[in-house]
Amino acid sequence: MFLKHLRPLFPYLKKYRSAYVWGTICVFLHNGIWILFPLVIRRAIDDLRSGPITVHKLGMNALLLLAVAGTKGIFQFLTRWIVIGVSREIEFDLRNDLFRHLESLSYSFYQRTRTGDIMARATNDLNAVRMLLGPAIMYSANTLVFTAGALAFMLHISHRLTLYAFLPLPVVSIVIQYFGRQIHERFERIQAMFSDISARAQENFSGVRVIRAYVQEQSEIESFERSNREYIARSLKLVRLMGMLWPTLETMLGLAIVLVLWLGGREVLFGRISVGDFVAFNTYMFQLTWPIIALGWVINIFQRGTASLGRIHDLMLEKAEITDAPAVSLNTTKELRGDIEFRNLNFSYNGVRVLHDVDLLIPAGTSLAIVGPTGSGKTTLVSLIPRIYDAEPGAVLIDGKPIREFPLEVLRRNIGFVPQETFLFSETVRENIAFGVENASDEDVHWAAESANIATEIEEFPHKYKTLVGERGITLSGGQKQRTAIARALIRHPRILVLDDALSSVDTHTEDKILGHLRDVMHGRTTIFISHRVSTVRNADRIAVLHSGRIVELGTHEELLARNGYYTDLYNKQLLEEELAEV
Repeated sequence: MFLKHLRPLFPYLKKYRSAYVWGTICVFLHNGIWILFPLVIRRAIDDLRSGPITVHKLGMNALLLLAVAGTKGIFQFLTRWIVIGVSREIEFDLRNDLFRHLESLSYSFYQRTRTGDIMARATNDLNAVRMLLGPAIMYSANTLVFTAGALAFMLHISHRLTLYAFLPLPVVSIVIQYFGRQIHERFERIQAMFSDISARAQENFSGVRVIRAYVQEQSEIESFERSNREYIARSLKLVRLMGMLWPTLETMLGLAIVLVLWLGGREVLFGRISVGDFVAFNTYMFQLTWPIIALGWVINIFQRGTASLGRIHDLMLEKAEITDAPAVSLNTTKELRGDIEFRNLNFSYNGVRVLHDVDLLIPAGTSLAIVGPTGSGKTTLVSLIPRIYDAEPGAVLIDGKPIREFPLEVLRRNIGFVPQETFLFSETVRENIAFGVENASDEDVHWAAESANIATEIEEFPHKYKTLVGERGITLSGGQKQRTAIARALIRHPRILVLDDALSSVDTHTEDKILGHLRDVMHGRTTIFISHRVSTVRNADRIAVLHSGRIVELGTHEELLARNGYYTDLYNKQLLEEELAEV
């Protein structure tokens, strides 16, 4: 049963098997020497009773006891150093593997999984697994080896006393089984509640501006307090259970000791065993006190650890929905020309049809603007190009080949993608711009910033390009964040550039400047940009109007105006808004 629970950890245990072998040797030496301690006491007592007490006798017996205790201490240290050290190494490997696995999962996984739940498993659950691999294994091994050795010597001293001493054992096993099952179930509920609390805290910290804007601080505090009280209540139930387990084990052990003292004393009086044997036997009983108590602690750690291991294993079993096909080779050409084709594309998201019969060809080096009302499928359409979502096989082609024939690494390295929701890391401005480009020079960073029309403002920052942007770029304005994200895409010199409403947070004057810089950058690159402003899209080679997931209009700015359709209405409305703004 124990090995079944540890099955997900077998690769890690195998990696460190040599360390566990040395740890096992130290466990045997540590407990083997400690088992001799009562025998040395027996020898000392019987030796002192058999003749005159001399300084030499006292000194020799004292030195022998010190030697046993000292040697036992050395091997106990080595046991802890090796076994606990290995548990830390496995924790390190497991954390890295978990992070690597999370990095490989598709975007859809993060849409359906709360960040707080992931963080709880990567921290609290991982710590519980470490305790399972370290203290739980170490104390279990110590208890098993010492109990087996002590039992052999106790039987040698007196079969009858040993039988009396282990009479409570069947009851102990029943108690352990019951409490172990209860601890496992309650700890799983506690961890689930901890995930809820982590998720709520993460959402509050990320959405603090919205909470303050709607004056919901007190409401969120009260809601968090209710969740926290529920977590405390569940934790206290587990504490009460653990509070019952240890006293129960100690009581049973205490009854066994009382029984041995009473019956063992009679054995001495009747001359069946010596005083030294009696003292040695009771010393074994007292030495077994901690292993028995530790057994209750180990059960707690084991049940917590296996519950946490199951939660981590569930995470590791998640499969990336978007991966390279088996036949795809990394030897594929590293650079794309940039021809993009959507061929009879239909796409559904969560069972809802988002795109209908989309046929569109974007020649390499040309620009396409996409406009349309909110919810028409614009972002979904461009997200299919870097395979953030996966279209039907053969529905999206690049350079005349189905997009799935390109390795994801090659595909995405050739695409500069600026998403609708700008995200910056808690690093410097330079590191955010150079993200994804190894060994980017200062000249490259400055060029990208100039092209995105953000260089002048960066130079005005206190530390210029070394200025920290804060979590999620909180110290920058919306427009500055968008332009930094554009610079991050441009520094890669992508063959395909996708701007998903990337200029929505800047004014029209700044927008004109950015577009002026981008025209030079866009030369020779396939560029797709989404916008709600006609001023942004009017100079594109072609403009596609998307409505209810269908392309209803396609042509140049002048051609679409001549059709007097949706694009014309959008143009006239924005023209009127500009005239009213001037008034």
